[in-house]
Amino acid sequence: MKSHRQELWFNVPSRRGFLNITPEVEASLAESGIREGICLVNAMHITASVFINDDESGLHHDYEVWLEKLAPHEPVGGYRHNVGEDNADAHMKRQIMGREVVVAVTDGRLDLGPWEQIFYGEFDGRRRKRVLVKIIGE
Repeated sequence: MKSHRQELWFNVPSRRGFLNITPEVEASLAESGIREGICLVNAMHITASVFINDDESGLHHDYEVWLEKLAPHEPVGGYRHNVGEDNADAHMKRQIMGREVVVAVTDGRLDLGPWEQIFYGEFDGRRRKRVLVKIIGE
């Protein structure tokens, strides 16, 4: 069995955003040479997320509105965590959207369903953060 590890780095210039990282993960898979196995994609920061869904701008807008209703940024004083910080909502948004995804690798390709894409979700941006890609298989 082989394994391949790569870190992807992102710097979202705004507080929040969604990036389609499927091409970067596919490039990592191609570099690995692994034809059959699994691919883990993991946000390595506690205010960021990795998830799978459709790459459709209306859906991304709906996520933004929905997440802000569930864990509003303002008022920052409404969160105990925000003593000296302002990102408690980002921790909660990450909890909702998830930390990682695992995708099957079949015949050297990510075995995604129709419309499925891999996304990096940023909830406290404006600085560099990393995503781990770990591919295991033959």
